[in-house]
Amino acid sequence: QVQLVESGGGLVQAGGSLRLSCAASGHTLSSYAMGWFRQAPGKEREFVAALRWSVGSGYYADSVKGRFTISRDNAKNTGYLEMNSLKPEDTAVYYCAARSPYGSSLRTPSEYDFWGQGTQVTVSS
Repeated sequence: QVQLVESGGGLVQAGGSLRLSCAASGHTLSSYAMGWFRQAPGKEREFVAALRWSVGSGYYADSVKGRFTISRDNAKNTGYLEMNSLKPEDTAVYYCAARSPYGSSLRTPSEYDFWGQGTQVTVSS
């Protein structure tokens, strides 16, 4: 099993940037597909971005495409979500998650086996 711990959340003004980190332990993160999800108050958890392998392009929700970038550093066993041009509607708790790189859609939360505890991102207008 892999344990995941997110960090890097905080309060930022609209138009600003944040970089979230997802530190993995217990297993190498490169063995897993990695996803980022978010959940705003009163809303369901939604897909943000995912990376199936250590190399290659990521998958993004339309709402963040062009603004967010998912990546990972295998040497540090850590994943990242670089968030630029933040908007108030990006405010949510952000979670990283891991699952087998094989199989179906990376956009479905229930397909992920391992989750971090979440980190709060608040974007003020």
